[in-house]
Amino acid sequence: MNGFSTRALHDGQEPDPTTGAVVVPIFATSTFAQDGVGGLRSGYEYARTGNPSRTSLETTLASLEGGRHARAFASGMAAEDALLRGVLRPGDHVLIPLDAYGGTYRLISTVYCDWGVEYTAVDTADVDAVRAAIRPNTKILWCETPTNPLLGIADIAALGAVAREHELMLVVDNTFASPYLQTPLALGAHVVVHSTTKYLGGHSDVVGGALVTDDDALHETLGKMQNGMGAVPSPFDCFLTQRGIKTLAVRMERHSDNAERVADVLAAHPAITSVLYPGRADHPGHEVAAKQMRRFGGMVSVRVAGGEQAARHLCAATRVFTLAESLGGVESLIEHPGAMTHASAAGSLLEVPADLVRLSVGLEDADDLVDDLRRALDSLG
Repeated sequence: MNGFSTRALHDGQEPDPTTGAVVVPIFATSTFAQDGVGGLRSGYEYARTGNPSRTSLETTLASLEGGRHARAFASGMAAEDALLRGVLRPGDHVLIPLDAYGGTYRLISTVYCDWGVEYTAVDTADVDAVRAAIRPNTKILWCETPTNPLLGIADIAALGAVAREHELMLVVDNTFASPYLQTPLALGAHVVVHSTTKYLGGHSDVVGGALVTDDDALHETLGKMQNGMGAVPSPFDCFLTQRGIKTLAVRMERHSDNAERVADVLAAHPAITSVLYPGRADHPGHEVAAKQMRRFGGMVSVRVAGGEQAARHLCAATRVFTLAESLGGVESLIEHPGAMTHASAAGSLLEVPADLVRLSVGLEDADDLVDDLRRALDSLG
């Protein structure tokens, strides 16, 4: 198998056989001519069912995650919905992290609970707690690592063993790490979930999602969901995502470099009570993260002395860090999860601390990022 960057640039992206174009064309078509009734030309009939731009992206995604199959969707939440709807039935039970992405929690706790699905939030870093939470009707063990927004780390291989022991499906949301830093299928996961909006796309200009698996039967089920529900990415969305993937390796190295610098500076500042970054030796999941990740990524969360008011002030006081939701783009972002991305978890076991600030550390000059944060923190008084 070729190296990561070679696969990111070439797998699924052969030069166009007609023109020799080295970039996969944007197939802006809704339908395809057929060679006779029922005779599909190259397997395409209607763009919801399949499009060459999407096929190319899916081939690249599967290659980077080390899987046989991938399905691309219009958003990360559309991908999650397709997986859950394809696997679960009323009366089934799901285990989710205590620190799950707010959108995942909202989808399961509202849409799927109304459908008759049950869930339990559990600390996925504690394998014994996970095992104790399994019920006879448990079907899915859902894992994020690192988690959003507390940067918790779960041992994918250990959870994979538990899943096999109890015949569960282990789903790993790999959005924070990206396939450059971590490949969950190789560690025992059954399915990998991505919001391709984030590091894979990488430029804050496209929304998308993906599912990657080695399971042939599950791949067919996901294909039925993809076609039947229709939440597919446009050809242009596929093009933008694939263009972002070409530079994923070099971007993740710079994200990691900058995040490490930011985390160390923040840890030394008196206005910060805690830095949550798995690359630091004082992080409780550091050893596990070092075992299963290439590096530690671009996400850093901090808890601010002075509580919620000070955390909100910090978010409003930066100039290089933009106050905005989302993450994983080339520009640095700052947000208050309790009031923004994770507001839906308020009042639940998944409620995030009010003094928490989440940073998506981008590709700017590290000195500028550090100076911006120091100036904002010093303004807290």
